[in-house]
Amino acid sequence: MSVLDECKALANETRLRVLEWLKEPDVHFPQRADETAELGVCVGLIQQKAGTSASTMSAHLAILQRAGFLSATRRGQWIYYRRDDARIRAFTEQLHRVL
Repeated sequence: MSVLDECKALANETRLRVLEWLKEPDVHFPQRADETAELGVCVGLIQQKAGTSASTMSAHLAILQRAGFLSATRRGQWIYYRRDDARIRAFTEQLHRVL
């Protein structure tokens, strides 16, 4: 994926908020279950906080995942998302070098 594609993934307020929330999931999603905390945050909780439809949130999360900013883990019927902080850091370093 190119830097331009990654920038496009970030060019949406909802997607930026999701990344912000997932930076501190304990603060932004205190209701998540302890037994799944290591997996990330369930898509349903992210959708509820954003106030979007399931299909809209799924599209946003897929864009962030394709860009490498999120990783997903499926547990049964649920999908949990976490930030890939190493990838985000690498992107910002690359952006700094380019600009």
